[in-house]
Amino acid sequence: MSTLAGFTARKARFLNRWHARRATQAKAVTAFVSSPEPRTIGSFAKGRQLVAGNYLFAGALIEAKDTPIWQVDAPDRAYLNEIHGFAWLDDLAAVGDASTRALAQEWLWTWIKRYGRGGGPGWTPDLTGRRLIRWINHAIFMLRGQEASASDAFYRSLAQQTRFLSKRWHAAAPGLPRFEALTGLIYAGASLEGMEDLAPPAVAALARECEDQIDRQGGLPTRNPEELLDVFTLLTWAAAALEEAEKPVPEAHTAAIARIAPTLRTLRHSDGGLARFHGGGRGQEGWLDHALAACEVKTRQPDGLSMGYARLSSGRTSIVIDASIPPKPEAGYNAHASTLAFEVTSGRRPLIVNCGSGASFGADWRRAGRATPSHSALTVDGYSSARLGDADRATARETLIDAPTHVPIEINHAPDGLRFQGGHNGYVRTHGLTHARQLELTFDGRGMAGEDMLLALEDTEKRLFDKVMDTKKLAGIPFDIRFHLHPEVNAELDMGGSAVSMALKSGEIWVFRHDGTQNLSLEPSVYLEKGRLKPRASQQIVLSGRAMTFATRVRWSLSKAQETAMGIRDLNRDEPGEVYD
Repeated sequence: MSTLAGFTARKARFLNRWHARRATQAKAVTAFVSSPEPRTIGSFAKGRQLVAGNYLFAGALIEAKDTPIWQVDAPDRAYLNEIHGFAWLDDLAAVGDASTRALAQEWLWTWIKRYGRGGGPGWTPDLTGRRLIRWINHAIFMLRGQEASASDAFYRSLAQQTRFLSKRWHAAAPGLPRFEALTGLIYAGASLEGMEDLAPPAVAALARECEDQIDRQGGLPTRNPEELLDVFTLLTWAAAALEEAEKPVPEAHTAAIARIAPTLRTLRHSDGGLARFHGGGRGQEGWLDHALAACEVKTRQPDGLSMGYARLSSGRTSIVIDASIPPKPEAGYNAHASTLAFEVTSGRRPLIVNCGSGASFGADWRRAGRATPSHSALTVDGYSSARLGDADRATARETLIDAPTHVPIEINHAPDGLRFQGGHNGYVRTHGLTHARQLELTFDGRGMAGEDMLLALEDTEKRLFDKVMDTKKLAGIPFDIRFHLHPEVNAELDMGGSAVSMALKSGEIWVFRHDGTQNLSLEPSVYLEKGRLKPRASQQIVLSGRAMTFATRVRWSLSKAQETAMGIRDLNRDEPGEVYD
């Protein structure tokens, strides 16, 4: 299998290079017939860092003042991909002054000279689609003040990349890479003179991808919230480009947008960021709200699951819970062992979080971030609820094995709020134990109560539990319930070590308490997020105990302190993009 995968990858690289060079014979376009309104949102702070020669891509910072971006010594393929995808053009355009525009123009035309004839690592369908969207979005910004020869080279390269994409979009992996490729092709086909014949096949192909990849819950097979936002954004861009070009948008396309929007609202915390599960981050600042506003779909998901997630929301508080089995292996290369993990946000401040994806910090951090102890969840005897299998030799990808196969859930009203109940069988095979979790959120959003149970239900499970107990010399099976805190939460043990007080930057005070049956500790943790050079130090609350019988129950609560006001003016936010620490 791995030999076949390796052969397929080599064949794809050869065909990409062959079609890229063949596309140099494409007739150059000379003008735009329709210019889509720029919709990409860049970061002014990141743009200024690029101007200063601080090149931060894929978690690696290269400081190379007065050195063109194409001359830096890239540390890995991920770094090269981000450079050749040209998303950084959004950041330079956000700065937008004359000197920054001149720098952007220099970098773009240098790319054409170096790689425009089909060379370099940027000739893959997804990167080409991403690059075309940026070039077309910022064409007016880039062409201002350019001589005719430079404009000709720009249009000639656009034609070449469009022809390449028309031949190779199908080679992009299903999911986000293929959505990027097809959206770029639609942008070009709808915008460029002489390329109109390439748009209808791409529009039809994108409609088919919407039907195949977007399920009835408005979710993706990867269950990655940030990836869903990226796909949703691309679909809204493609729809807008077609409408501006006075071309019809297929019903399957608009129906997919209508399915995804309510799901993203479910996954959106009260601070505007996405829940961080299965390799996804919070999403680029402003993109979620911008995309939801642009789609004009106002509905919310009815009570139940959205892409396998449950949401409880009242007052200023939101809770998002991973309430389904992990993604299947074919879509699970970024899957986390996070079943029944949850995140809590109060107003504009994250409180309880998952550690996040460590992919940008290397293989070891990537593996650590995928394990259950990196989530606000329960672990048994040091085990994760799903284990990482061996890496495929061709792709170096590890998928989850021994994952939960049954995750029953129920969401209903409690006497004074909302209640979530769920369970999973991820520890049945190893310890004979089912983990059940109940979360309740009060109607005013000022308090939540939790209950975690470990249960040996069937006779076979009880026998396995007894067998594991024998190996522990009847001392009990250890477990830990972790509550990872956001780095900006200031926590300390309180009430003689029986509680934890947590202060948010908004001035809110939250207090964690438990039923006193387990050991409470406050321990170091980390917060992993893309765009930073290293993990951020944080803290975690840990309830530790031992399962001695077929039924173990732990109760805990999280509530605002009495002196915390109902409404707080929380206007101080850290500037997004200031991530060079």
